[in-house]
Amino acid sequence: MTEATLKQHNLVSGPLSQWRGLSFLVCVIAGIIWLLMAVIHWMTDANRLPLSQLVIQGELHHLTTDQVRQGILEMGSLGSFMLQDVDDLQQALESLPWVNRASVRKQWPDTVKVYLVEHEPAAIWNDEFLVNQQGKVFLAPATDVAGEPMVTLEGPDGSSAEMLQTWREMQPELQRGGFEIVRLSLNERRSWRIWLSNGIRLELGREARLERIQRFLWLYPELEQQGKAIDYVDLRYDTGVAVGWQQNNEDVVQE
Repeated sequence: MTEATLKQHNLVSGPLSQWRGLSFLVCVIAGIIWLLMAVIHWMTDANRLPLSQLVIQGELHHLTTDQVRQGILEMGSLGSFMLQDVDDLQQALESLPWVNRASVRKQWPDTVKVYLVEHEPAAIWNDEFLVNQQGKVFLAPATDVAGEPMVTLEGPDGSSAEMLQTWREMQPELQRGGFEIVRLSLNERRSWRIWLSNGIRLELGREARLERIQRFLWLYPELEQQGKAIDYVDLRYDTGVAVGWQQNNEDVVQE
């Protein structure tokens, strides 16, 4: 074969070899794309990897498993095991009135495990909702704790934590005298008022709350000797108290 023939042969085989290599590369890329799309389709197909099992853990006293399931179902249809976001499930569960905290995790191949911590109620808030042990208002209805011995707090928005702490300070003082607080009120002028389990109302005002409670406890035996039913005791005086009797008259008792 002559030199000219060899050159012509190399010119023909060179481009052909390049096209074959390019075609092979295109086929490989296409194959990878097809495989990736097939995997994505398989992962997102709820019929292949459905979330069909729900395991609920935690001590539930006010929540029911049906309420938990309903809270999840209200999100709409769940995604596949691979793509369902557990953060979305957690947010949905923590929006339930009685749920304080929720932890959610997935377990292969079709299970969602939920661990719930309920709010622990400490008081009724404004006759409508509830306050937990940390002083936070949560939107469970007060009727959920009907019949349970629980103080009612009545105050402005944002004051629940302060009121719960104040009740915790006052209650032991009054219990030593044999009294129980059934209602504690704080008005917009920051004036405190107490209703006791025996029906007596205490007007405490804005200052020296514990000192005024102690004054009431000191004077109560004298008031009781009057033999009349007490309506209220107004302790907003530097010395003495004003007493309202249920016969609609008032006496001033000096210390």
